[in-house]
Amino acid sequence: MQALQEYAVMCPYCGETIDVLLDCSVDYQQYIEDCFVCCRPIQFSVYVNEDGALQVDAVDENA
Repeated sequence: MQALQEYAVMCPYCGETIDVLLDCSVDYQQYIEDCFVCCRPIQFSVYVNEDGALQVDAVDENA
């Protein structure tokens, strides 16, 4: 798996699909990034599951 990987997620506010660049060299990370379309803050939880696949959860900041 490459250290940086592009991943498509749906914004929990506006519903648009946006592409984010993720650092896959870290097993677990949590951060906030603004939607490129509506500019609202999305909370990302990114981790590698037992199968070695990248799992991304994108929720609104107040969830």
